[in-house]
Amino acid sequence: MSVAIKFEHVDKSFSDHAFLTGGLKNYVLNGFKASQYDRNHKVLEDISFEIPHGSTVGFIGRNGAGKSTLLGLIAGVMRPNSGKITVDGRVSSMLELGAGFHPDLSGRENIELYGVVLGFSRREIRKRLDEIVAFAELEEHIDTPIRFYSSGMLARLGFAVVSQLDPEILLVDEVLGVGDYRFQAKCAEVMKRFRAAGGTVVLVSHSAADIINLCDRAFFIENHRIVASGDPKEVIAKYQPPAPPAA
Repeated sequence: MSVAIKFEHVDKSFSDHAFLTGGLKNYVLNGFKASQYDRNHKVLEDISFEIPHGSTVGFIGRNGAGKSTLLGLIAGVMRPNSGKITVDGRVSSMLELGAGFHPDLSGRENIELYGVVLGFSRREIRKRLDEIVAFAELEEHIDTPIRFYSSGMLARLGFAVVSQLDPEILLVDEVLGVGDYRFQAKCAEVMKRFRAAGGTVVLVSHSAADIINLCDRAFFIENHRIVASGDPKEVIAKYQPPAPPAA
């Protein structure tokens, strides 16, 4: 089976720039010492894995483990400090539904804007416009500026754009926990159809049930590294070891 995503010994760090916290005067007076305060915070270290086309994999780990950073690297919005990342396929990201929308534009105008940001042509977007609006269930509000939308309406619109434009690789960061129960069920149904059609899904979630029910394989990230991978149930057992019996 061909490979959709491949990481080879990838490292990612962010600079703390601690010397800037003293203000401009401190920087001017002590700028020559800046390097001793400029510390790197390592987020991911020596990350290597392969994800075949058509598979669904989940990444799990505690807050700050680097899961969302990893999705950002796959999406291309971040670059690694070292190592190699190969992505074969058009990527759509459900990392923060509604990010990139402009509050002064209508829902209809934002569909075009969001679609272009995701890499689709205006012709492709306009061809699917009615389907996107119907899926979002926003027919009555689609020409209203989105500054008047609720957070749930924004989430529905963002999900509709991403899910209805036929991505090849879908990145999902805790999106299944957004909105009410009905919307969450709709998200899960779209993901199941996408998987059945041969799409590749990379899911980040704190929900053991989502990882077990949706994923073919799971990865556990801890201390900036992948410490376990394989069958989702076995990986979840390492992430959430059983509580000791009561005395």
